[in-house]
Amino acid sequence: MLSRRLVSRPTRSAATRALKAAASRSSALAPASVTLTRSIQSSTPAPQTDRDTITRLLYSIGTKREVERYLRIFSSSSHPTQPPKFAVIKIGGAVLDQLDDLALSLSFLYRVGLYPVVLHGAGPQLNEIIEAEGVTPDYIDGIRITDANTLQIARRVFAEENLRLVTALEKLGTRARPIVTGVFTADYLDKDKYGLVGKITRVDKRPIEASINAGALPILTSLAWSPEGQLLNVNADVAAGELAKELEPLKIVFLNEKGGLFHGVTGEKLDVINLDEEYDSLMKESWVKYGTKLKLREIKELLDHLPRTSSVAIISADSLQKELFTDSGAGTLIRRGYKLFRHNSIDAVGPDRLRQVIHDRDPDVISGHQSVAGVLSDLKKTPYTIYGDEPFDVVAIVSHPPGEVPIMTKLLPSRNGILNNVVDNVFNSIKKDHRKLFWTARVDDENRAWHFERADGSFTRAGRSLFWYGIQDVKEVEAIVRGFEANKRIERAFLPVGPSPPPHRANPEPASPSGTRPFSTSAVRPSLSPSHIRTGIHTGSSRGYATTVDQKRVALIGARGFTGQALVSLLNGHPSLNLTHVSSRELAGTQLRGYNKAPVMYQSLSPEDVQKMEEKDEVDAWIMALPNGVCKPFVDAVDRAKGKSTIIDLSADYRFEEVNGWTYGLPGKKVAM
Repeated sequence: MLSRRLVSRPTRSAATRALKAAASRSSALAPASVTLTRSIQSSTPAPQTDRDTITRLLYSIGTKREVERYLRIFSSSSHPTQPPKFAVIKIGGAVLDQLDDLALSLSFLYRVGLYPVVLHGAGPQLNEIIEAEGVTPDYIDGIRITDANTLQIARRVFAEENLRLVTALEKLGTRARPIVTGVFTADYLDKDKYGLVGKITRVDKRPIEASINAGALPILTSLAWSPEGQLLNVNADVAAGELAKELEPLKIVFLNEKGGLFHGVTGEKLDVINLDEEYDSLMKESWVKYGTKLKLREIKELLDHLPRTSSVAIISADSLQKELFTDSGAGTLIRRGYKLFRHNSIDAVGPDRLRQVIHDRDPDVISGHQSVAGVLSDLKKTPYTIYGDEPFDVVAIVSHPPGEVPIMTKLLPSRNGILNNVVDNVFNSIKKDHRKLFWTARVDDENRAWHFERADGSFTRAGRSLFWYGIQDVKEVEAIVRGFEANKRIERAFLPVGPSPPPHRANPEPASPSGTRPFSTSAVRPSLSPSHIRTGIHTGSSRGYATTVDQKRVALIGARGFTGQALVSLLNGHPSLNLTHVSSRELAGTQLRGYNKAPVMYQSLSPEDVQKMEEKDEVDAWIMALPNGVCKPFVDAVDRAKGKSTIIDLSADYRFEEVNGWTYGLPGKKVAM
């Protein structure tokens, strides 16, 4: 199992403002048909600007490439003739109490043209009413005993909770259709034992498809009718499972309060569970019992009935976007997967299959830089191991001559391998075998953020990045790289270790008349797994980084939002960057949480304060995590002081302007930390 994944999310206030602004333009909107989304026949299409706004907000939780890749994957999973193929989302009754976060998360999906099928329970609400009447809820084997009175209350509660959610969505301009009954047909599960509890025998997709074709999210309950017309209560988890078996969606999402499954001993969130690889051993763990064991068994049974491309995610409502649109995810991802293999010869893997994977996926082969025959020939020069999964969704090759540090010479994932995190499982298998590892990736690799998150260090030269883990000493890194070059194990000249001199330093140019200096506007999503804390900040596709730098003082302006909090966590794990100032008007006077190097209090810094601090040389680097339009006065204040600090601007205030000599479009080349 993998380590914990970072859970970060956009601030609710910013997201709410964006959605409410969109809602104000139209009281009932449906996403427009665009290149990344499936066309939906609706009489009230939403403006393209609404979709663009929400997509840009999604960029704040992951890289643009990640977001657009997952949008393409999810959109292509549906077809106008079979619309409910994207996701089934089951909402626990307790999550309905988090109505604002829930409605906001679902509205995000709606605004980018994705239509999940939503099914909710109402257990806690039902219990509250029953207990108020002096009746104690009764269960057998985790199933609610349902008599006629309980069913009557359940029907009312389901209808009320369903309407609450629909109303909350429509207030955000998201069309939604309540479907309280009419989807499920059921027989009695065991009338004598459980009473009016049903076992689903049929799922009618027509109400769901009609809702989506009309441009509205279908909001279902788990109530079912018997063939004789008797209303029956069905467990919402069971109903969601039967619904998923019928629809065969790409994602099945269970929203709960905890936000995932947790290790019973360490308390850490379980990142990914590969059932084919881990189920048997996991079920034997002493801490896997009761509800956890039942949940895993039910999920395995569900996924056994679905295509291998389907997966289950258990997350909290406010982390839905991060789980769906980033590689790191947010909760617990469970999939069938395949058993992994490791072989020390091409024949054991299958020469034809390996050749085809290299031909279809290797960027160096596709670009003409290498040939398939050349790759296989180079492979035989040193001892190697080929890692992968049974369907070859991911293939990795590690060269490991005796007495030398291994190099992962190839990492070739398919789309399914990325979507279902098979690439993480394969990489984890490699880490078990090798305590140290080097590898390279092209700067135009669309999964480049993945490499940064799993490396302890990296730097970039001439369009290619060198990554490594297991080594903290830059002198050791340099010695190893010298050995690689001497033995011709890597092609590019990565010596001396560290970033190439920025152009403006290697070839000094006259200062601009205003005396301004260029700075970087590129930001990345951090990863805070304890075993993956990196020794460098990677700030864009062109930035080089070495692992030994002087201690730097960093000021973060706009520390309250999710981006600010993610940066705080990243800086907390960085060996050379010390956070000395954080600014948030709302939190001024309170202590910063999540930063353990030293106590830091929130301040409410004005542009004038920032200018004075810059003049006094109190800060080495300013990180501006402010909304567009708000950042400019602070950048101008730093610039007026004519100090020596670096600015990293995460807004777009200057991005498309050529003002005062500011340089954009060259992320990282002008940053020195």
